[in-house]
Amino acid sequence: MSTQADTIILNGKLLTMDPDKPRADAIALAGGRILAVGTTAEIEALAGPDTRRIDAAGGSVLPGFSENHMHLFSGAAELDHLQLSGLRGFDALKAAVLDYAAARPGDSMIFGQGTDYPILGEKERLTRHHLDAILADRPIALFAPDHHTGWANTKALELSGILHGRDVGPGNEIVMGEDGLATGELREMQAFDPVQIAGGFSRYRLGLATGGEPNPYPTEAEFAIDMDVMRRGLNYCARHGITTIQCMDGNLYQLELLSAVEKADGGLPCRVMVPFHFKNFMDTAMLDKAVTMRERYNSEWLKSGTVKFFYDGVLDSWTAVMVEPYADNPDATVEPLFQPERFKELAIEADRRGLQIAVHAIGDGAVRAVLDGYEAARQANGARDSRHRVEHIEVVHPDDIKRFAALGVIASMQPPHVPGFTGVPLAPTVDIIGEARWPVSYAWRTLKNAGARICFASDWPVSPIDPLLGIQTAVTRTPWAAGNPDQSFTLSEAIEAYTAEGAYAGFTEDRNGRLKPGFFADIVILDQDVEAVDPSRLGTVKPAMTICGGRVTFSQQ
Repeated sequence: MSTQADTIILNGKLLTMDPDKPRADAIALAGGRILAVGTTAEIEALAGPDTRRIDAAGGSVLPGFSENHMHLFSGAAELDHLQLSGLRGFDALKAAVLDYAAARPGDSMIFGQGTDYPILGEKERLTRHHLDAILADRPIALFAPDHHTGWANTKALELSGILHGRDVGPGNEIVMGEDGLATGELREMQAFDPVQIAGGFSRYRLGLATGGEPNPYPTEAEFAIDMDVMRRGLNYCARHGITTIQCMDGNLYQLELLSAVEKADGGLPCRVMVPFHFKNFMDTAMLDKAVTMRERYNSEWLKSGTVKFFYDGVLDSWTAVMVEPYADNPDATVEPLFQPERFKELAIEADRRGLQIAVHAIGDGAVRAVLDGYEAARQANGARDSRHRVEHIEVVHPDDIKRFAALGVIASMQPPHVPGFTGVPLAPTVDIIGEARWPVSYAWRTLKNAGARICFASDWPVSPIDPLLGIQTAVTRTPWAAGNPDQSFTLSEAIEAYTAEGAYAGFTEDRNGRLKPGFFADIVILDQDVEAVDPSRLGTVKPAMTICGGRVTFSQQ
């Protein structure tokens, strides 16, 4: 590495996440790596006549954020949809839909995102009849923030061929009314996929919906459009200080798009991992596709090597798998997306191929089944540094808390998901969970204290992408009731979960996630000193500049 800096950053409050040198005043970069971290005088001594000087203006300087669970391609495409987060009441919904529809007369379907479950109130569920009363002659499809439930009007249901229902896979449901017709509520992906296909949005969700490839393959013009969608998502991440993206849906097409962007633009603004999404209708041999993806894409900028599963759904549609019945709906029948023995077989086979495994598991029953699968893989294949992951863990059974550390399993969790914080309503989720399970819900601190490795994320576009909002929630979270454990993190722990712990989850802890000589020059400069900001206002802190691989990928100036 050069002994002269390409860039030096001065006048900053460096929080390095390096336990050997946790704080510093300045940093020097050279050749895409960190050259030195130290005092202003030490760093100035490394500058030459062509060195770029960046004034951090007293703001915090951190390792670039690692977004450890998100959906890049679909999230980027959804930036163009009607955004309904936080909206309440029929009249407000009607006004928003009509305004959006009037501005887009050529759209084949009106897509809306962020529709809260209680948008009409805690006792009334949205149906096609509500949407028909807003707009009957154009298809409408709205989706919950968690992307596990959709609502369509009659026109959209007719266009999709599901007004009269359709057989869908386990754990999915087209909710039917007493009149024998669909109510408009569509639970889980196989139920609402027909609507997205009819609306022309399916290509962006293939990594989630099928794990398959576009058929027919996009034309040159369509491929160029999709490259621009990827660019939009990548730049959106860079604006939020993100330098590493760990996608949690994937197919080969996304890797091909990202590779094309990298070649056309002379590089990517973020390092990206794209997994292979294994669905419950696939044969075990499809795991070989994940191996192929890993072999083709394994650079410091673009890689694969992880296989993603969904084991269950979500709490708010009673599709999460629980050990004990739902508190507010004890008669709910929930079927997992994989039967326990089948998941064990797949975990053993994926682990045998040297793949990392990441599984969406919301309910405590799902978390237990996934841990059982990882334990079976260890028994069958022997212990290795697999760093298998459980995604979300919104409820964990007390008996399973210590198993994370014992099995070396990463707990990948999302602070913005917690009801009562970051704009997420308490109802109906806390009532669905039930008071008896509150102490083990979103239990980051409990898991960390038991030795689990915790990485944080947003699950964008499910929740706002901003890592500072996630950090604010992690730091300021308070129990829902007296006697419940405090699950909050310190500021340092929360930042670490978005930086160094993300690097660990991605097997790059020896070169990423810390401000340390020899590590990647992946850095975010914030417009304020996070240690001086009231914790309740951490979400007001914004990136002033993002640097990835020594290259500026975002700047407020």
